[in-house]
Amino acid sequence: MFDARTPIPLPEGSIEQQTTTLNLGPTHPATHGVFQNILQLDGERIVSTEQTVGYIHRAFEKLSERRPLYQITPITDRLNYCSSPINNMGWHMTCEKLLGIQTPKRVDYLRIIIMELSRITDHLICNSIVGVDTGAFTGFLYVMQYRELAYEIYEEVCGSRLTTNIGRVGGFERNFNNTAFTKLEKFLAEYPKVLKEFENLFNRNRIFMERTQGTGAISAERALAYGFTGPNLRAAGVDYDVRIHSPYSSYEDFEFDVPVGTTGDNYDRFMVRNGEMWQSLRLIDHAYKKIQEFKGAEAEVFHAEVPEYYLPKKEDVYTKMEALIWHFKIIMGETAIPAGEVYHSVEGGNGELGFYFISDGGRTPYRLHFRRPCFIYYQAYPELSKNAMLSDAIITLSSLNLIAGELDA
Repeated sequence: MFDARTPIPLPEGSIEQQTTTLNLGPTHPATHGVFQNILQLDGERIVSTEQTVGYIHRAFEKLSERRPLYQITPITDRLNYCSSPINNMGWHMTCEKLLGIQTPKRVDYLRIIIMELSRITDHLICNSIVGVDTGAFTGFLYVMQYRELAYEIYEEVCGSRLTTNIGRVGGFERNFNNTAFTKLEKFLAEYPKVLKEFENLFNRNRIFMERTQGTGAISAERALAYGFTGPNLRAAGVDYDVRIHSPYSSYEDFEFDVPVGTTGDNYDRFMVRNGEMWQSLRLIDHAYKKIQEFKGAEAEVFHAEVPEYYLPKKEDVYTKMEALIWHFKIIMGETAIPAGEVYHSVEGGNGELGFYFISDGGRTPYRLHFRRPCFIYYQAYPELSKNAMLSDAIITLSSLNLIAGELDA
């Protein structure tokens, strides 16, 4: 049977093959972000690609060297903005590691709820967009209702939706209210049914399978050589997950599975993310049950007792001189920060999101490096798209889940 993906060799003595140059991006809607691929095409088959990044480079690392700890939190929002809370909490945990702060168990469990909710919103956007790029729009509209419900939960917790600036060094800025928990219960009750229907639309869909199986594939060895982490590495068969290999925020208190694929192609990346959403629901449910076990004063704990780093209550700042002074000192970086060097990573929506923090004891980081998974695995795109059809290369971009904000930083 003829396979359109198989290169057709030119007969001997034929005219030399000519290629066409095509700019995919930087503002093409199919790229889902501001980055450019210069494609050399033989007909509709990609011969080679060359990436151009940096269109929205905002010098985050250099900015961070001029800002105290709390002023860096909004910068992390703008990395992977599909799962901002994971970025925020990863940064706060890095600060806690340097400052020697131990967070209470209830804080850890609340963080797990929000981080796993963020993972679900990240994956549902990625997988529904993969569906759109294969010609199926219905699934995108269907699951997006539940991204909105997750955003409503964020609003109840911190007042924001997309760029959340959620949490504090040592915990959260306020306790979760009853409305947040009610909406969380609604999400846990309804989203599993929706996710099951979403899977029924795609998992065994003949058209979807033929568009995604065998395209954008990478082996485990090549993925490791590039430095892949997260769903893109697990789709290639490597079960590396930061939550298990370097537990943080009391993830060791929970049991969950790590979905893996075998071929590392677009279909396996889609399936791994679907599997991870089920595991995230499982984690949220278990963490919520553990939170309900706290009684009395323990049920009101939402931050560690570290007044020299944790912002005072807003009503106290408005009415008490001491609280106003401490608020100013913390925000402007006038509190003592020990000299040291730490690296902390979390399992972000796209893989290992790391923060390499060097402090010389000053009010701002001496050096802060963001390990952005997007920037690392985008290097493999020429290899993944070589000899592919142009339409397959679009799906590969989507299934890698390239987020321009995280890519450029």
